[in-house]
Parts: sequence; structure tokens; C-alpha cells
Amino acid sequence: MKRLILSAIAALLTIGLSAQEYGVVNISVCNMRRTADFDAEMVSQALLGTPVHITGYGESAPSPWPEILTPDGYKGWVHYAAITPMSWNEYHEWNEAPKAIVTALTGVVYAKSSTRSQTISDVVAGDRLRLIKKRGAWLKVAFPDGREGWIQRKVAMVEREWRMKLDQSPEAILKTAKSMLGFPYIWAGMSPKGMDCSGYVRAVLYMHDIIIPRDAGPQSNVGVRIDSRADLQPGDLVFFGKYREDGTPRVSHVGFYLGNGEFIHSIGLVKIGSFDYSSPLYDAFNTGRYLFGGRILPYVNEMPGITTTLTNPLYAE
Repeated sequence: MKRLILSAIAALLTIGLSAQEYGVVNISVCNMRRTADFDAEMVSQALLGTPVHITGYGESAPSPWPEILTPDGYKGWVHYAAITPMSWNEYHEWNEAPKAIVTALTGVVYAKSSTRSQTISDVVAGDRLRLIKKRGAWLKVAFPDGREGWIQRKVAMVEREWRMKLDQSPEAILKTAKSMLGFPYIWAGMSPKGMDCSGYVRAVLYMHDIIIPRDAGPQSNVGVRIDSRADLQPGDLVFFGKYREDGTPRVSHVGFYLGNGEFIHSIGLVKIGSFDYSSPLYDAFNTGRYLFGGRILPYVNEMPGITTTLTNPLYAE
């Protein structure tokens, strides 16, 4: 009987929510799972403030889990508390509202403009909050669910000011990549809390307002392929794996090329390796499974699959 009641509650909630096909991530890092269950495998993550499409609801009691589609084209199931469902008008209003962009790797939103006040939430680089007002060294911000708080300017920037300083050069992107040296590898992770290989690449680029596919295989299909290792340039992606019997690549790992034969990637932790046998950083395993490189930085908004928050359809609606 209890199971029937819970199922009925879930069904009623699903009917009420089904009209809300849009939503925005409501917590600092939202875990996306293969099925609508906490025990299910984590497949990716989405960051606070990310606009998503809700493509369905699971029947987990007492409330249904939304299945979401993220701006990089990834689908997964999330706990209902992690997403604020919205009507199209609310969703459009969120996308159009002034924002504060978290630029520090980690930070905190406080109830008042004081670090001694109650915490509202943690934040990570790339999180986006609605900007309410500025006051000295603080910004007043709002979450998708309406919670309000204060964040320090050394942690976040007004979006307009952030865009004026935005640097998408290889040098700037590799500086960001190196800022997370030693951060832990987490399967399906995509934030400074922990990242897998492709999540690391995706997170670093997103901090510079570049959106590419989530996984290494699809990442290898955007931009321009660089077949010769001698032609790699700093900022290029480097792909690893093996070739199938039919000659097609099975990409299973990715990192950034630093130059001088070195690359940075997340494998166990974020670290630097080298293709050079004489280097103390020589990585025999990954050198042995290197496939090819990929160049994306000159082609932002110019080639399919390489967008920004100004051009990606989910942010533009």
C-alpha cells in the first residue's frame, strides 16, 4: 500500500511538472546519472546556472527525477533538488538576466556581505548566478530557486566585466589548465572538485567561455585534426586510445598539448607528461597509445560543435 501511495504521488508530480520542459541547475555541481537512481553510474556533471532542457521524468518516489539535456548535448538523470524547473518565459528571463560568473576555482556564497555570516552554498569556477546588485567588494546574487546571498568580487565577476577581460588564447587556457595540477581524477567529473580526462578539458575551456562536446570521442570530431605530432601547437588537444581492426580510432583519453613535447591531462590526478624519451616526465604508456591531435581554438563559433554561452542554443533561448 505504501508503495502504491508513493507511486501515485510521483505520478501526480510528474503531471504537474511535465509542462515545464526547461530548467536551470540549482547547486554548485550537479551529478548526472545513467538512470534515475542514486545507485546508478554517474555519467557527467552540470554546473550551477546551466540552462537545460528537461526531456522526461523518472518515477522514483517521493518525487520524480528529471532527465536533462545540457548545452554540450549530454543527457542524464539528476535528483530533483538539483534542478529548478521553469516555464519557457522563466527560462528565457534567466538566460537574459545580468549574471555573476564565478572565476575562482572554488568559493562560497554567504547570507550577508561578511565571511562570518551563514553560508548559502559553495561555488566552483564556471558557476553562474543572477546578479542583483554590487556593493564594494561584494556582489549580491540569486540562485535559480530564488535563494539570495553575497559573493566576494575576488571569487566572481560581473558578466559584462568578465567578457571584457575574457582571454581565449592558448597561453591563457593553458595557464588555467595548470592551475589545477594535482586535482583528483573522478570518473564523470567536470569541475574543480574532480574531473575525468574529457571533463577536465571541457571544464578548462568552459572557464574561457568555450563549449565543446563532453566526451573524448566526440571532442576528437570537432575542430581540425592534426595527424603529425610534429605539427602540434600549444593549446591543441591530444587524443589517445587505439585503432580498431577496420582502421577507425577508438579514442579513450584526451589532454592539452603544452609544447616542447609535453601535455597536461587528468589521469589519477591532473599532471604533466612528455612524449620525449629523454625527459624526466616521459610517459611511455600514453606515448604508446597516442593517436592524433585536434585544433579548436581558432575555430570557436566558426565550426560545428564549438560554441560559447552567447551562441549555444540552450543559452540563447
